[in-house]
Amino acid sequence: MTRVKDIMTKDLLYCTVLDNVFEAAVKMKDGNVGAVPVVTDDRLELVGIVTDRDLVLRGIAAKKPNSQKVTNVMTTNVVTVHEDEPFEKAIDLMGEHQIRRIVVTNGHTLTGIITLKDISIYEQSNRRVRDLLTFISENETEDFLH
Repeated sequence: MTRVKDIMTKDLLYCTVLDNVFEAAVKMKDGNVGAVPVVTDDRLELVGIVTDRDLVLRGIAAKKPNSQKVTNVMTTNVVTVHEDEPFEKAIDLMGEHQIRRIVVTNGHTLTGIITLKDISIYEQSNRRVRDLLTFISENETEDFLH
């Protein structure tokens, strides 16, 4: 049985609670990603996620400076999946919460992330990914909020 850890991206960017909004934006730009998990420190304890949408709505549009802490704009109610779960669990959670990416943990510690791209690469999931993409596109809401 294929587990989440078998298909997740393990080498990922993240912010710590000490980072500011500008640093988060630069990490997203340099990594060409739309979100970065936020952790407490080097132990990688997950405390939230900051998305490009968070930066726009809670940062720029709220007229808050780039020097404010990333914790002021991040989403704290993050949908996660345990790395030992079957990969179908990640697909189900992404569909249920209508999100394009899901943070992977081994409890509270960040270990990876799964995106729709990761799932689509895994050949056994092609039909489920097509259905998930259709569902999310038709019923789009904010990423990671639920």
